[in-house]
Amino acid sequence: MDDCDASYYTEGMQYYKPAGDLNVGDGMPFYHDGVFRLYYLLDEGHHQALGGLGGHQWAQMTSRDLISWEHHPLAIPITDPREGSICTGSVLFHNEIYHGFYATRMHDRTEHLSLAVSRDGIHFEKQVPNPFASPPAGYSPYHYRDPCVFYSPVDGHFHLLVTAWLEDYPITGRGGCLAHLVSEDLHHWEQRAPFLIPGLLGAPECPDYFAWRGWYYLVFSSEGLTRYRMSRDPFGRWLRPPVDTLDGPAARVMKTAAFAGDRRIGVAWIGTRAGNAAAGAFQFGGNALFRELVQLPDGALGTKFPAEMVPAAGAATASAIASPMVGAEVRRRSVQLAARPGLAAAFVTGLAQDARLRIRISPMAGAGGFGLRLRAAEVLDSGYDLHFAPYDGTVCLNQQTIYGLTDLDSPFDLEIVLKGDLIDVCIDGQRTLIDRCPEQVGERIFVYAQDAEVAFDLLEMAPLL
Repeated sequence: MDDCDASYYTEGMQYYKPAGDLNVGDGMPFYHDGVFRLYYLLDEGHHQALGGLGGHQWAQMTSRDLISWEHHPLAIPITDPREGSICTGSVLFHNEIYHGFYATRMHDRTEHLSLAVSRDGIHFEKQVPNPFASPPAGYSPYHYRDPCVFYSPVDGHFHLLVTAWLEDYPITGRGGCLAHLVSEDLHHWEQRAPFLIPGLLGAPECPDYFAWRGWYYLVFSSEGLTRYRMSRDPFGRWLRPPVDTLDGPAARVMKTAAFAGDRRIGVAWIGTRAGNAAAGAFQFGGNALFRELVQLPDGALGTKFPAEMVPAAGAATASAIASPMVGAEVRRRSVQLAARPGLAAAFVTGLAQDARLRIRISPMAGAGGFGLRLRAAEVLDSGYDLHFAPYDGTVCLNQQTIYGLTDLDSPFDLEIVLKGDLIDVCIDGQRTLIDRCPEQVGERIFVYAQDAEVAFDLLEMAPLL
């Protein structure tokens, strides 16, 4: 794992992936004293190392501005023959010490809680005894991981939320929960009743807990999809917002950290596809994915691109003037599509494979559907479809869908990054969606409207530097 043997500097960490067969797994962002630290699981072979146990270790990169990054040696490596994987966890700074809580997956596949400490946040020392806690009676020995540590000034205690499974839960298959441990000193822990039993399939993984602008948020992932609950009280009652997901299904297990200026940055990962094929199943581990959280007036959360991390682009493509097909009128960089009923379309050609797009979309009332075909060839039905459906509030990018967008029949801004086999989308600075699209590489973009009248203002179409 040469990428983490020594410190080195890089820029542009959005979509970062280590070299070779190494991947970014679960992220554990942490912010303290002006430094944004991304601890993450360094994955080799898509969770297949050490006989499928994972063989993960904590890697780390740090930044003060989200632009320039320093990569450090492994923060918490495998050092004990009993360790099959150093699993996901979290970090707390207390009494001038960084406390790194994590789970250890043993070779019998049981999972236990462990602790390592550091004076500088870079070099950690595992504590004794390690592991310090194991699943108690009534909890599955194979689900006890992802400890999320936080201090609550309300009760003056430290808390650990742990991905767990209740063995005798009355509803079969729905016993996943967040176990709850409480401590006064970060060393002696008391087991409490579960913090949350969401009632979903699978165990709620990679929990995250934070207070922000008058609300408390509890984040967890269900089968990889990041969900959250919100409350005015630090310990619930937890409310499910109308849209309880952050990003789309391909942005896996997002966790968050504060950043300068009362901002909050989320980090997820997007997996590679088996066989590097469009129909290939997503594999564990791939590229890092950064988001900035947005708090809406009702306290609900959205996501957008962190401005510092949008890949730099060059001059706008000179040929990025649309050519009309049917039902289209082109005025320089503005395309007016009128299709009531039917289909209208226009296209732009000559776009670089790696590019940044900014488009203002203005639908007329009652629009049926509209969108873009990205990386298309010569026919409209080629490429990857980015489809907006105002009537049901959905946006679909290739195989990924997000829901609950209520303003798609009003003008909105669209930002798209095409980089490698990734297509990343931000809608009106409030919702994001990404997919890995490895096969089609056409240089056209189609804009279309179905049973709708829509204007597309092509504000920027530029190659990435």
